[in-house]
Amino acid sequence: MASSTRIPATELTGIYGTLVRTISRKMLGQVPEGAGVMWHYPAVLKDSMSFGRKVDSWNRLDRNLATFATMAAAATIGCGFCLDLHYFMTHDRGLDEAKAREVPRWRESTAFTPLERRVMEYAEAMSQTPPAVTDEMSAALLDELGAPALVELTGRIGMMNMTARGNVALGIRSQEFSASCGLPPLAARSTDRVASA
Repeated sequence: MASSTRIPATELTGIYGTLVRTISRKMLGQVPEGAGVMWHYPAVLKDSMSFGRKVDSWNRLDRNLATFATMAAAATIGCGFCLDLHYFMTHDRGLDEAKAREVPRWRESTAFTPLERRVMEYAEAMSQTPPAVTDEMSAALLDELGAPALVELTGRIGMMNMTARGNVALGIRSQEFSASCGLPPLAARSTDRVASA
């Protein structure tokens, strides 16, 4: 498959490059093309991965809610790589795959609870330019989740915005990780929502 990235991927070299390749193959079955793009400045890749691991260790927010929020943010921004990777990770982590599959069309889907919808609405609003979060959205989530979980939710969405916007800018696209473990394709996002997001 020809590269579609805006900066050609380069070979991951050295001890850290070997470690990244080994971990990537163990977790994903392959080395993401994006790792080769980011390898042009290894410190950015290393620091992003380090922060990503820290974000992944946060534990005040339900894991399914965290996944739905990050996927909703990725869908709003248009990062196919992020959507596919997080869908794959739902399978890997034993989370709700059926609901994760529906995230790109969460507004039309009947799969989600009112709280899950509020979390994805918040993620979508936070991911718009300019952000469209309202006092009412925040108050409802503060009441239902509590302050620590709302702070975590906001931090996770912020991290996804950084990652997704960077991937889109660099032309890093889905590598079909979810297909490799037999998951059905993600639900298609409504064209009405794409046009208005």
